[in-house]
Amino acid sequence: MVVEIKGQIERITFHNEENSFTIAKMKVGGRHDLVTVVGNLLSVSAGEILKLKGEWHNHPKFGEQFKIISYESVVPATVTGIEKYLGSGLVKGIGPVMAKRLVRKFGLETLSLIETDTKRLCEVDGIGDKRIEMIKKAWDDQKEIREVMVFLQGHGVSPTYGAKIYKKYGKESIQIVKKNPYRLAHDVFGIGFLTADRIAEQLGIMKDSLVRAEACIIYVLHRLSEDGHVFYPYEPLLTECKKILDLEKDGEKLVDIERDIIVKALANVALERKIVIENINGEEIKENNKAVYLAKFYVCEVGVASRLTALMRLPKKQSTFDRDNAIEWVQEELKIELAVNQIQALKQAIDKKVMVVTGGPGTGKTTLINSIIRIYKRLNQKVLLAAPTGRAAKKMSEATGNPAKTIHRLLEFSPKEGGFKKDENSPLDADLIVIDETSMVDTSLMYQLLKAIPNGATLILVGDVDQLPSVGAGNVLKDIIDSGRIPTVRLNEIFRQAKESLIIVNAHRVNSGQMPTVDSNGESLSDFYFFPIEEPEKAAEKIIELCKDKIPTKFGYNPIDDIQVLTPMHRGVVGASNLNTELQKHLNPSGDELVRGGMVLKVGDKVMQIRNNYDKEVFNGDIGRITKIDREEQEIMVNYDGRVVPYEYPDLDEIVLAYAVSVHKSQGSEYPVVVMPILTQHYMLLQRNLLYTGITRGRKLVVLVGTKKAMAIAIGNSKPQERYTLLRERLINENDIREPKEKPRWVN
Repeated sequence: MVVEIKGQIERITFHNEENSFTIAKMKVGGRHDLVTVVGNLLSVSAGEILKLKGEWHNHPKFGEQFKIISYESVVPATVTGIEKYLGSGLVKGIGPVMAKRLVRKFGLETLSLIETDTKRLCEVDGIGDKRIEMIKKAWDDQKEIREVMVFLQGHGVSPTYGAKIYKKYGKESIQIVKKNPYRLAHDVFGIGFLTADRIAEQLGIMKDSLVRAEACIIYVLHRLSEDGHVFYPYEPLLTECKKILDLEKDGEKLVDIERDIIVKALANVALERKIVIENINGEEIKENNKAVYLAKFYVCEVGVASRLTALMRLPKKQSTFDRDNAIEWVQEELKIELAVNQIQALKQAIDKKVMVVTGGPGTGKTTLINSIIRIYKRLNQKVLLAAPTGRAAKKMSEATGNPAKTIHRLLEFSPKEGGFKKDENSPLDADLIVIDETSMVDTSLMYQLLKAIPNGATLILVGDVDQLPSVGAGNVLKDIIDSGRIPTVRLNEIFRQAKESLIIVNAHRVNSGQMPTVDSNGESLSDFYFFPIEEPEKAAEKIIELCKDKIPTKFGYNPIDDIQVLTPMHRGVVGASNLNTELQKHLNPSGDELVRGGMVLKVGDKVMQIRNNYDKEVFNGDIGRITKIDREEQEIMVNYDGRVVPYEYPDLDEIVLAYAVSVHKSQGSEYPVVVMPILTQHYMLLQRNLLYTGITRGRKLVVLVGTKKAMAIAIGNSKPQERYTLLRERLINENDIREPKEKPRWVN
């Protein structure tokens, strides 16, 4: 029998962010004990008064429960209720302490004043104009967001994403979603095509509609770009889109979309200049010989080839000095003797407009770069240094003794102004520009960089081409080298001092297809260890033991700051997700914590940013530590190398625990200690460049845990996964390169 009860939420026992299923304890008038209520409750907090409709049930294990059918929020009518309501974190800017002060001052009028006369709140200690404005906005937003949340939940959107949608679109959320729900897949981080598609279905958009197929094409191309592809061949793209449009699962189709609909949708989005379809006859690509690009990647790839070619053809700034004397001078100045290929590289750096320096660890890249910098500075020429990430820039600065910036900072990226301030119209002020860790630079960022290189400047790209390619789309460094158009020097001689490190020796052994020399007895103070373990569960236990006890005790390293676990995959017992959960339990067991979307975050946790956020100036792969959880402001603070960045609750899906991270995410970083599982369970991801990259991330100690069989599989797999890119071909056919006359639409 359906009945109605009214009461105040005392505490939330369980809440699922995905579907809003909630178990809560409620104080109901006329009942001595707290009542357990279960059901879907949207964005409710302890302290709220609810009027519930539902039925009483007896659970065999948990006893009497009230199952919710519907509910509405009721404004609390007592001083105690108002205090608890406001102190619950419901309104940003008011926490438990401030709620107590407000209620002490205004009593039963508190909520009415917040609603109608917020200026009077300044009569309370600690509340000024800024906080009043924040409280008023939060109060208004709370009312509006309820409407949006109810609408979105009715169309299958979880409260977590509902909050992000509201943050993106504000009051227009419902209107925008109704008009084109597929916008969500592109505009809101974390929402994909399938979620948008569910909303669209409930709004009456047919499965065979062109708007659905068009949205799917853009979504698939974005997803493929996340796998590194700059373009995708025409026919395979049709196949990928059809799988998604057919809602294909385990080989079964729920619907069957005709090929002609996808072909027509492709033509439409090409006509709108959101994509570019290019004939590539003569290239080694089958199926229709057409490449399909998202517009921005087409512009960027053509632009990289065009700009590199132009830079090579432009005259170099003239300097009257003797090259051989300069090389002799710098060796005396730095008290070094350069190797033959280093001298060759130094000559190229003096003579050429653009050059590439590549080589593994211990081959003298830093010595060479220092020599180049010294010579250019001796000639009173302005030098700029940059790298893709903050950590890589910091490492470059420490190694050269010269300031280095991230490429984004070098190009003066401004989120408010919608892009980079430095470009072809406002180029960098420099005679020499050196970019380190170029293997990490994707097609889009390389294009932005090249646009800002002055015509008279020299550009030197430094990187290890044998590492994993960039996280973003493209394989820029490899394509540039393989084209043969840009002067390239490969440093391959390991210097005597570097030979003393097993890390460096083994990195080169792996890169050349040989098994590493390992020390598994744990007796000597080597810098490279291997622990043979076959079972994933035991490997995970060993990793925890190494991080918590063995390595800190034997070598004195800090288990959180100095030790980084790198793993080939995210899932599984030795995947990043499980290892993070276990390492958090052992390395940061106590402290203030916040549970969001199934993830537990604690003060002191090591976390990683997993997408570029230009507003916060934190980028994919940046690692920091949580320093504060502020429930009043509804945000957490993360310290990134001395810079504290705030995250509001809806933005917390941009960070993950980082006690263990994927090898891909470690690019450009170095850690005192690397611990890495390598087991046959990782079979699909075992590649030589992945193992090589993992080993080269360790500066002082590398420990592998797993099997020699898995290592042998990785070392034997020297063919990395193919990425579709035509930069190499564009550089080879440099005379055919033309900037697009009519630039396509830039679709983010």
